[in-house]
Amino acid sequence: MKSVLLIGLGRFGKFIAMKLHTMGHQVMAVDTSEERVNALLPYVTNAQIGDSTNEEFLASLGIGNYDSCIVAIGDNFQNSLETAYLLKELGAKKVIARASRGIQEKFLLRNGADEVVYPEKQLAAWTAIRCSSDNILEYFELDNEYAIFELEIPHEWNGKPIAQLDIRKKFGINMTVGVYAENQPSVEVLEIRQALDQVVSLYTHVVQVHAFYVHEEKKVIYYDIIFDFDEEDPHGTLEKIKAEMQKRCPEYTQFAIVDTDFSN
Repeated sequence: MKSVLLIGLGRFGKFIAMKLHTMGHQVMAVDTSEERVNALLPYVTNAQIGDSTNEEFLASLGIGNYDSCIVAIGDNFQNSLETAYLLKELGAKKVIARASRGIQEKFLLRNGADEVVYPEKQLAAWTAIRCSSDNILEYFELDNEYAIFELEIPHEWNGKPIAQLDIRKKFGINMTVGVYAENQPSVEVLEIRQALDQVVSLYTHVVQVHAFYVHEEKKVIYYDIIFDFDEEDPHGTLEKIKAEMQKRCPEYTQFAIVDTDFSN
């Protein structure tokens, strides 16, 4: 468990707070808006209303005690820049700041930020690559030359040893393998998946269903739902999805979580 100071509770900051909450981390949230602070209280350990460009206010938070400080301010770059600078001056161990343009990324890195996230740029890259193939589930760029892809394997690969496929020689790629969810061919499982796909299709901000798995013997359905940043209440929407699935599969118990995709 890590302690995180999160400054800026707009849509981007809100989703960071929710994700950190589901991961079990301690979050101190800060924003100038009382309304935004109050809305995030269920998902954070503590919260304060205040101006992050005020050095005295920031110092009162004990900056050096946090494992990471995230500057998620999106509507005022000057405030974001000043906040990153002050955090570093006050002894922040790690400062992660948001940029919306390339020039902002450069300024932030020169003025206190250790890392910069660029949501619009990352979303654009993810969308372009995702649309280029129906088999790409996830994409994470390491640098200009290397990236990690999560793919659905071709049907003809099923049941074959990795060594026999000779993937590196044939395709020039290195592959890491993990069992994320088992594809089960039974009619009942296929019907449950079809029902879930029909339910989530009713919600425009659902990006993807992850980790779908059905334990037929124990009567349990497992899945994660990824929402985009425009979903105002992902946890509430998940509960609606679960309620509808309960009507369709009343004999099954569900274990489902919100798994927000921060690449977008």
